[in-house]
Amino acid sequence: MSDKEMKLAILIDADNTSHNVISPLLDEISKYGTPTVKRIYGDWTENQLSGWKPILLQKSIIPIQQFAYTSGKNSTDIAMIIDAMDLLYTHNYDGFCLVSSDSDFTRLASRIRESGIKVFGFGRQNTPISFVSACDKFIYIETIEKQRSVKDDDKLYEELSEVDFCAPMDKEKLKLVFTKIVNDLSDEDGWARLDSVGTQIHKIMPQFDVRSYEMGKLSQLLTSLELFEFKKRKTKQHKTKELFVRLID
Repeated sequence: MSDKEMKLAILIDADNTSHNVISPLLDEISKYGTPTVKRIYGDWTENQLSGWKPILLQKSIIPIQQFAYTSGKNSTDIAMIIDAMDLLYTHNYDGFCLVSSDSDFTRLASRIRESGIKVFGFGRQNTPISFVSACDKFIYIETIEKQRSVKDDDKLYEELSEVDFCAPMDKEKLKLVFTKIVNDLSDEDGWARLDSVGTQIHKIMPQFDVRSYEMGKLSQLLTSLELFEFKKRKTKQHKTKELFVRLID
């Protein structure tokens, strides 16, 4: 099974994660598989988590309420760990994404790996090495933020944050979305597999249908945007040539 086919459970510790990073974070996670479960844990009666609330619906993240019953005890971590184990025992997931900078999740990551399931960790650079080492792969939030600033300009991300993915997009919004997707999936020469672009757009916009734009194929829609060029290339995985796309220089 390739990573692109992996079913992922995403569990986010709201107490240790900023809502400002969620868009590039979910983009990064989508490179490793398909998010099947997206849950975030915290005490949603607290004002400090208010920034998350408008994002949860847009990103289809399920908030799990956990009151802080006792001062000094992290009830959020406990709830997240219990849910993770429940999901693990269903045997429905190929990988877990644990989003936190807290060392309390070290044993959880180790336990999931003992079951033969991949663990992807996401946290700040101050994350204790014990948690980092317990994951199959750990990605620092700062790295994702740096990559965003290098690969895409800030204006693009600001405009994308205002896109309503639940409604049909006009041509200018389509240009923004597909520019970002092609950039994220491109190789060193700027080429991205067209079928991967199609998979990615459905991940972030499940209701997307090229027929809504009076087109029969995704390649036709991208051609109409007048931003992309196409080329057929052979890949190691396939004997026949596949269609690739990249931004016109």
